[in-house]
Amino acid sequence: MPDSGFIALFLVGLLGGTHCVGMCGGIVGALSLGAPARWGMHLAYNAGRIASYSLAGALAGALGGASLALDGQLPVRIALYFLANLMLVALGLYLTGFTRALAFTERLGQFLWRHLQPLTRRYLPARTAAQAFPLGLLWGWLPCGLVYSALASALTAGSPGRGAGLMAAFGLGTLPNLLLAGMLLARLNEFTRRPVVRLVSGLLVLGFGLYGLFGGLVLLKGI
Repeated sequence: MPDSGFIALFLVGLLGGTHCVGMCGGIVGALSLGAPARWGMHLAYNAGRIASYSLAGALAGALGGASLALDGQLPVRIALYFLANLMLVALGLYLTGFTRALAFTERLGQFLWRHLQPLTRRYLPARTAAQAFPLGLLWGWLPCGLVYSALASALTAGSPGRGAGLMAAFGLGTLPNLLLAGMLLARLNEFTRRPVVRLVSGLLVLGFGLYGLFGGLVLLKGI
């Protein structure tokens, strides 16, 4: 997908921050953000979480790249390209508040999470960065519609490195909301919840998706 995909996924992570806080707010609260000595723990937790996103993106990029090595790869490439841009359109509509249809994707990861969730208890309550980092690694696999939808874009990356980069961009977008939760979160949430901010950002992501779909249609006409 075009380099605009990095910007789009960063915006999705940033503007979907209230959803992320809802999913991870309990853990973030448990790390007691706001105490100066706890900053290292929060950085470690979020580093682990983003590392898991990047790993998932690398796997998706490798899977997408492997599928392009098959005979008759052009139809596969076009299908993945359209899938990624359709997901950008869906994410854009989600950010504008037009639809909540992405919730169904969270059911896809329940099987894996049932096996990972018990492991998180080993690191709770987290009192050190050494406990917070693996906790973040595990919590990064929590079923989340935003994460899975962003992951669909990584399928078109063509390589593990690019797939990891796309998901890292998404993870960095989620970072401000979670890192500042409990201290500046009220102000940040107030900003990201403003209808005009969500509308403009959602339309921007939607525009990236529509632009990609238009490019795909032009490509099909030239075949």
